[in-house]
Amino acid sequence: MPIDIRAVGKRADPFRRTWDSTDALLYALGVGAGQEDASRELQFTTENTAGVEQQVVPSFAIPVVQTGLGKILTFGDYPRGSLVHAEQSLTVHRPLTPAGSVTVSARIASIADKGSGALVHMETEAVDTTTGEPVVSTRLGYFIRGEGGFGGQHGDPSGGTPWSEPLGDPHESIVVPTRPDQALLYRLSGDRNPLHSDPAAADAAGFPRPILHGLATYGIATRVLTNRLLDGDPARFGSISARFTRPVFPGDTLVVRVWRTEESVVFRVLNDAGAIVLDRGRLTGHFLDRHPPQS
Repeated sequence: MPIDIRAVGKRADPFRRTWDSTDALLYALGVGAGQEDASRELQFTTENTAGVEQQVVPSFAIPVVQTGLGKILTFGDYPRGSLVHAEQSLTVHRPLTPAGSVTVSARIASIADKGSGALVHMETEAVDTTTGEPVVSTRLGYFIRGEGGFGGQHGDPSGGTPWSEPLGDPHESIVVPTRPDQALLYRLSGDRNPLHSDPAAADAAGFPRPILHGLATYGIATRVLTNRLLDGDPARFGSISARFTRPVFPGDTLVVRVWRTEESVVFRVLNDAGAIVLDRGRLTGHFLDRHPPQS
């Protein structure tokens, strides 16, 4: 059987990841900071603006701790083209500094038979390398097409608070253009998969042109929601989670639809055609408005 359910519970040896100010700035540009107005979001895009201290887009933590994770923690032999990123969550215990180092622990939490494929969940915990203080936790889900049929749920399926379908019209909708070269910018943060840059690779995968990284769309949503609901302050950020449902093409205009509740925000991201590209979104944090707007 290509998917090895005995891999559940497997842990990687702790590994160290470092970053610097330039890495954080480049990531911010890759998820669209400053592209509509270069004089805004300077806390994410500059390190030497008078009176503005450099800060880090919260989702920058994901490429820091997850890049190459599938090579560190293996769970079977399957065609690499059959793997897609299905789900992602991030919890920030303290804001990342513009430069720093974390020690990451990672494990395979669960493998589930979904019939048409297998759903593999991995979890990471990152602590400050010097102090041991918790920094971020992540949970990602990989769906491997064609690898189902082994039966059942193996391991811990927990994935946070259950998501409920939002009722009524969104409390707000945020229009977010992307750049034609968005994927070329984002790939400089670590994901060099040619599917996002090489027309031949995209064509071989059945796409008319290279697609945007799912985590770029996720990062765009994180940045936009941090700006709109948390006053652009990463210290207010708590957690974010979402499910990837379809690809985005660089240059697409996205719409982030937001429903506020007393405890959190639920959201969806749609593309130009009105199709959902990120679903089951949830954001927690110290919101500017603790009460949901009246519909």
